[in-house]
Amino acid sequence: MEYKQDQTFGAMVLFPSLLEGLARTRSLKKMKNCHEEFARKTAEALEKEAKKNELVLSSSSGIVMSDKSNNFSSVCSKRGQKGINQDCLIIWEEFGCQEDMIFCGIFDGHGQWGQHVSKRVKESMPVSLLCNWQETLTLASLNLDFEMEMDRNLHWFDIWKQSFLKTYAAIDQELKHSSKIDSYRSGATASTIVKQGEHLIVANVGDLPGCLGLHFRRWEFEEAERITRSNGRVFCLHDEPGTYRVWMPNGKTPGLAISRAFGDYCVKDFGLISVPAVSQRHITNRDQFVILATDGVWDVISNEEAVHIVSSTTDRKKAAKRLVGCATLAWKSKKRGIAMDDISAICLFFHASSSSANLMISQNSCVKKSG
Repeated sequence: MEYKQDQTFGAMVLFPSLLEGLARTRSLKKMKNCHEEFARKTAEALEKEAKKNELVLSSSSGIVMSDKSNNFSSVCSKRGQKGINQDCLIIWEEFGCQEDMIFCGIFDGHGQWGQHVSKRVKESMPVSLLCNWQETLTLASLNLDFEMEMDRNLHWFDIWKQSFLKTYAAIDQELKHSSKIDSYRSGATASTIVKQGEHLIVANVGDLPGCLGLHFRRWEFEEAERITRSNGRVFCLHDEPGTYRVWMPNGKTPGLAISRAFGDYCVKDFGLISVPAVSQRHITNRDQFVILATDGVWDVISNEEAVHIVSSTTDRKKAAKRLVGCATLAWKSKKRGIAMDDISAICLFFHASSSSANLMISQNSCVKKSG
């Protein structure tokens, strides 16, 4: 269209173009909203079908396996002595109807509404992640001609990383605006993995520094600096030397032993974030299993001990139950006089059989390798 300057009717000349631009923008937004709604309904339908085929487990104990993969999952959760079990977990084999994919997530609530927060995160996470993964795949160019295998792996990792980042952010906002859950002083940590073929991606919002396998100095400079820069405070109580907690500027509340979590909006303006730490790992024939567990396990069981317990369990169906049982006994001997925390674990086996192992740590989980 040829444009001619007209001082008298300039506004009239530009106005139709403005309307067209607004219409185009609204149309794109409507299309995007329709696509997101369709994607969510599709993901929910896939989850419903997976549950029907017994490929989804979200109860306190059991196993999940598929005839189309070598994956085998053992699950167990036990209520502690503090009231309602605030731990939640979920496994989805053939995630998104993909034969080579599995999703695992374990969530640990805290605060008065902790069990509701962890449950909401558990219910929202798989479907939301699947939708974001499909959207990211659509937006990314899947026909890129990579010359090196490393480039393809980096492309794969970036797609999943962006999907996890979007998912965690969306769920945190969902909790913030929920009228049914008060997450101002309650929240939940999360440890999630997706195994796709020989690739494993781990995303965590959880306890620091121990469960992330980070040295204290790194935690001090990366996490504590962010919190203090936001006017939050980080210090230990006199009767808990070595246990660093996050406080509001007044130093009185809430005293969280974590620097990342869903919910807990009372300290979100003071450095607490829900951005997950995301990492990847290429699975080899030597890698045997991965353990996801809540701090009810890690507070009393070391990574090496956990690997030994699972490795030495002859019946893999009972691996998670045995790990939880060992943690229960450890609480009684190592934490006398302290109410036992909820204890939950997921043991995901990669192959048909396993052997002796040494340990490699991957954030809030342990990856076992054969010797």
